[in-house]
Amino acid sequence: MRTNLSRRKLRDPFVTKVEELSGQNLLVCYQCGKCSAGCPAVDEMDILPNQIIRFAQLGLKEELLASKAIWVCASCMTCNVRCPKGINIAEVIEAIRQILLRQRKDHVKVEELKPSERGDVPPIALISNFRKFTS
Repeated sequence: MRTNLSRRKLRDPFVTKVEELSGQNLLVCYQCGKCSAGCPAVDEMDILPNQIIRFAQLGLKEELLASKAIWVCASCMTCNVRCPKGINIAEVIEAIRQILLRQRKDHVKVEELKPSERGDVPPIALISNFRKFTS
C-alpha cells in the first residue's frame, strides 16, 4: 500500500476527532507492538492494533475507515493492559468505529442478512447495530 503523507494530513481534523473521542494522545505510542502481541483477535485483523494507532497518528483516514480490524476488535482491553505507555487502544478503536457509525456506515448490514443468519448473531450485536438508526 502506497500513501502520500503531508503535514496537512498529520494535522487533519480526523486525527483530532479520534483523540477527542478516545481521550487518548496518539503521539504517546512508540510502536512496541505489545498490544498486537497480546490481542486474541489479531488473526482475523487486516491491520494490527499497533498499526491502527500508527495509521491514526499519520491521519490515514480512508485506510482506517475501510479496515476490517476496527470491527473485529472485541474490546477485551488486553491491549490497554499490555501498553507500557498506558494508551487505551480499545478506546481509540471504538472512536474510529464511532466516526463511521455517526456517518451511518457499518460493517454489517442487518437488513441484508438472511433470517437463518440472523439466528446465529448474538442479540446484543443486533441491538447495537440497530441503535445507530434511533438517533
